[in-house]
Amino acid sequence: MKNQLDMTKGPIFKELIIFSVPLILSGVLQLLFNAADVIVVGRFAGDNSLAAVGSTSSFINLMLNLFIGLSIGSSVVSANYFGAGKIRELRNTVHTSMLLSIYSGIGLTILGVIFARPILHLMQAPEEVLVLAVLYLRIYFAGISATVIFNFGSALLRAKGDTKRPLYILMVAGVINVILNLIFVIFFRMDVAGVALATVISQIFAAAFVVVLLMREEDGFKLELRKLKIHKYILIHIIKIGVPAGFQGMMFSISNMVIQSSVNSFGPVVIAGSSAGINIEGFVYLAMNGFSQGALTFVSQNMGAGQKDRIKKLMFISLLTVLVVGEGLGFLVVIFARQILGIYSKNPLVIAAGIRRLSIICSTYALCGIMDTMSNIIRGIGHSLLPMVVCIAGVCVFRIVWLSTLFQTVRFHTEFIIFVSYPISWIITFIAHCICFAIVFKKLEIR
Repeated sequence: MKNQLDMTKGPIFKELIIFSVPLILSGVLQLLFNAADVIVVGRFAGDNSLAAVGSTSSFINLMLNLFIGLSIGSSVVSANYFGAGKIRELRNTVHTSMLLSIYSGIGLTILGVIFARPILHLMQAPEEVLVLAVLYLRIYFAGISATVIFNFGSALLRAKGDTKRPLYILMVAGVINVILNLIFVIFFRMDVAGVALATVISQIFAAAFVVVLLMREEDGFKLELRKLKIHKYILIHIIKIGVPAGFQGMMFSISNMVIQSSVNSFGPVVIAGSSAGINIEGFVYLAMNGFSQGALTFVSQNMGAGQKDRIKKLMFISLLTVLVVGEGLGFLVVIFARQILGIYSKNPLVIAAGIRRLSIICSTYALCGIMDTMSNIIRGIGHSLLPMVVCIAGVCVFRIVWLSTLFQTVRFHTEFIIFVSYPISWIITFIAHCICFAIVFKKLEIR
């Protein structure tokens, strides 16, 4: 059928490419929302505004990740039912998921507006950055419901292999975001408030469009607003998969907030350089994450269809693909780091700070990609709690302990010690995931 992809048969690598490339491009466009914010304020509002927008990313991710986890749960559950041909359960999943996204968005708005200032205080945001960062966050979270609704809606479409239409939506939304950024910041001089408002408006468009697409579906994915209802057994299934995934993401964000706090101790210039570096890293990550998400959906559909052999083949193909993509793009970023960072800021000190970060992170970023891929494969076969525990221990706890001990000594109180904690945690966690997969897959029984 049109706008869907059956991953239970056919050549694995070809299907992975067909599914993942639009997903990668969608992720890049979403990241461009934030990149447009960072570039516009960096070039037209100054380094403090650049630092303000960049310093909010870990807090935004912390707040969003639980609900993004729930959308992953929706995607896994609906892909399972789709692969098994259970149309009634699939329809119930769609309606439960979309109502859950509305409730989640409202809750996020309340939490984000209330805790913006206290959290930034805890993160040691400098005074010259704090006021701007709080303003940006409060506007951003006022419209966060649209972001959540779009994530849930696109996750449902992704469950049936449709990654192209969410891409088309984001293309238009991205253009809207960039145009409004320039208008609000350059012409109306709204500074960080302008870029936040532009992001909210563009996300409202994306959310409205994905809802319209679901309402026009003709199969089990069709959304009927009058049938919006929380089906208890579906919600439990979504929570079982989604909450561990979301909690894992939240713990990642907490560890990143600890890292951001450590970076903040070096002042606004280093914050600005690191913020630009984080944004650039995101493009490499999304290229790898597209294939990682493809592995998740692929495994979920094949679990529903009872295709155990294809799951094992997919693991090797997806890991090799992510490794090649991550290393290739990572080293390109390292080689052209100075030129790319020059897009974000003309300050040579900011550029130098960004180079110091990128030279460590991007040269080893493939480790993060294969770690995430193994995590998603284990999650796709129905074991969401296991990768959560492994990731929390191997990544989050390790980084927090590293920064609470070694980094606090005078000799090792450097940016290098902060950033090198990333690749060390990735390799530890990947090895642990491989061991867990071997144990779980051996015991796996598909009916």
